[in-house]
Order: sequence, then C-alpha cells, then structure tokens
Amino acid sequence: MTATLPLRVRVMAAFALVSLLVTSILAVLTWNLSTGYMLDQRERSAVRQAMVNARLVENVLLHGSTGLPELLTGLGAEFESAVLVVDGGEWITSGNVVDPKRLPPDLREMAEHGQAGHQRIMLDGVPVLAVGLPLPTVSATYVEVSPLREIDRTFHFLSWMLAAGIAVSGLAGALLGRWAAIHALRPLTELTSAAATAAAGDLSVRLPVRRDPDLTPLAEAFNDTAERLQHRVARDTRFAGDVSHELRSPLTTMLNAMAVLHRRRDELPPSARQAVDLLGTDLRRFRRMVDDLLEISRNDHGRDQLTFEPVDLGELVDRAAAGLPVERRPAVVRDRPTPRVMADRRRLERVIANLVDNAEQHGRGLVRLAVLCGGGHARIEVDDAGPGVPVGDRERVFERFARGSPADRDATDTGAGLGLALVNEHVRSHRGRAWVEDRPGGGARFVIELPEAGP
Repeated sequence: MTATLPLRVRVMAAFALVSLLVTSILAVLTWNLSTGYMLDQRERSAVRQAMVNARLVENVLLHGSTGLPELLTGLGAEFESAVLVVDGGEWITSGNVVDPKRLPPDLREMAEHGQAGHQRIMLDGVPVLAVGLPLPTVSATYVEVSPLREIDRTFHFLSWMLAAGIAVSGLAGALLGRWAAIHALRPLTELTSAAATAAAGDLSVRLPVRRDPDLTPLAEAFNDTAERLQHRVARDTRFAGDVSHELRSPLTTMLNAMAVLHRRRDELPPSARQAVDLLGTDLRRFRRMVDDLLEISRNDHGRDQLTFEPVDLGELVDRAAAGLPVERRPAVVRDRPTPRVMADRRRLERVIANLVDNAEQHGRGLVRLAVLCGGGHARIEVDDAGPGVPVGDRERVFERFARGSPADRDATDTGAGLGLALVNEHVRSHRGRAWVEDRPGGGARFVIELPEAGP
C-alpha cells in the first residue's frame, strides 16, 4: 500500500502549484508583451535616427563636400554607433569599427538594391541593431550599427524580476494553502479530538455549533449521537448497579445457607457433597462479580469519592506478596528509596490484588513483583509465567467481561472478566496508565504507572 501525503500537505502543494502555474503564464505574457513593445520602440527610434543621419550623409555626398569623414566621425561618436557608407563600391567606416563582411548579406543586398531594412545581430557577444538605407540620389548605401546593451540589461533585469516573482508567488501560494488547510481542517481536527475523548470514556464532550450551513449538521449529528450514547451508558450503568444492589440480599442469604451446609458437609452423602462444592464455587464467583459490578457502577456514577493520601507502593507490594502461600511467593524488586504516590489506598490495594489474582489464575503463577521509579512516575510491574497476551488482545483484556480463550483458562476459573477492567478504571482515576507487554523470557508483564508524589 503506497504512502499518502497528509491532506494539509496536499492542499499546500495544490495552492503552490496553481499559484506557480498562474504566475508563470502571466510572467510569460508579460515578458513577450513588454520585450516585444520595447524592441519595437527601440527599432523604430533607431530607424528614424538612421534616416535622419542618412539624409545628412546624402546631402554631403550630393554637394561633393569634403567633410564626409568628419560627419561620419561625429555621428558615430554621438550615438556610440558604427557608421558605414558604400560609395562607388568602397566602404567608408567611422565610429566603432565593424568589418562590413560581418554584416548580414541580405541586409547589404537590400540596401544596395534600393530597399531599406534592419536586423538584430550579435557582434562579439554584444546585441546590435543594423539599419541599412539606400541613398538613391548619389547611388550609395548607408549602414548604421547601434548597440542594444541598455535594452539587453533591461531584459535581464526583467527576467530576474519575473523569475523572483514566480518563486515568491509559489511560496505565497504554499503559505496561503497552509493557512486555508489549517482553517478548513479545524472542524475536522475538533471532530477527531472529540471522538478520541469520547472513545476514552468521556461522553460529555460536545462539538461547538457554528453558523456554517456545511458544518452545523455535522456538529449537531455528533452531539446528538454522543448525548444518546451517554444516556444509554448511564441507563445501563444504573441498571447494572440496581441489579447488583438487589442481588446482594438473596446472595447473602444463599452464602449463609452455604456456610451452614459446608459445616455439615461430612454428614452429607458423596453426591451431595460434590453438589455443595460446585454450588459454593459458583456462589463465590457470583459474589465477586456482584461486588465488582457495584464498584464499577459507583465509579461510573462518581458516587465513590477518592480519598488521596501518601501511599508507599513498596509496602502495598510487600503485603500482596505476603498474602500468598510461601511456596508461591514471587521475587520482589524495589527501587530505593521506594516511590510514593498520592492515591486512594483502598483502590490501589484492589488494583494490586486484582493483578496478583490475574497472574495466579490466568498466568500460571506469579513470578515477579517490581516497584520502580523514574521520569516523575512510579511503576508497578507484575510478571507471570503464562503464555503471554497476544498483541491484538492487549487492549481488549482491560475491557469489561473480557476473558481469555477457553484453551488458556483454568478449569477452576471463577473470574467474570471484571478484575482487569477495575484495574484500568482505578488507575485512570489516579491519572495513571495500565498496559500489558511481553515479559523477558516469556510470559506477560502487567504494568501500572502513576504520577510520583513530590518530596
């Protein structure tokens, strides 16, 4: 799949290309019109002046005056031109010396046959205008060669100015495209940000409704969708909380009855003892699920207020490890000094307990607990000896009622898929993050990261 440039870059490139194309066309037209006009004016002026000079030379030749060399010298010096006269097959030159053989043959032939003409040519790298005029009354030809240095410099300056204008226009087009892209894509950026916020769980986000007939329907549709979704989630959460609360009374009665049966278990026949054991397992799972649902419901409704206090993470981790049987206690790694965080102790204890329980039940045993710090954050790592979590499931495992595949689950698994969801909820309420990654050597490593408390 080929990479696609960002939309903002494509808009900038489109503006820049259009600007370059338009200014290039205008520059070409300006160049052709201006240079054509200036050359035409220069040629007209040179031809008129050459005709005046030719009349003077013709008058001198007509009266047989001997002042022709002086006149030609004066004309050549005054106009910085080369003046040539063909009189009786002999070339008389003055001013800038020009070899007559270097003049265009067709220009000389036209003048010799009584036709006036002019041409632009290059002599020694200098652009010049050669004008040939017949002098019919004396059977002679007058040729004047005028340099075009000034107009050539003007053309060079004009070309540089037009090229600079094209470059500036392209840059201005790119800047205009960037400005247009930023302002045109601002509603899309707001929509993306709002959608990301809603996806993160904050369904109270709304888009501002502007007085734009193209954007108003989009904002209203998003706001209506978010509001409906918020109401539905609140209704479902309220329903789950109400049901969980209503289930606690009959569940307590059943657990008390089960406790009585368990105390008299030895008096029961084997088949009844097996039924009591199975029922006790399901009731414990049921109680845990109801407790988790109630806690999640309180979190969603914000009914549980967090009580923040300085908490030593090393103390919590040591207590969690000590609660396990000696033969299953993991290695505990702690940075010194042990990092402290501002947290609700009960919830943080629940987070660590859920991670330890997850490693014991689903990760084939807990192998390592670590408390680390760095970069202003405290970090708890829980390593297990299981098969690890596939990359595609690493976000899903923190969703509610998410459970592993049946092949990876233990037969005595009593989880309901709410333990890691509670971990994620509690960690987020502490402005932290929770994720899972591969453990070096195999297995999964569950990580929670919290802002470290100041000294």
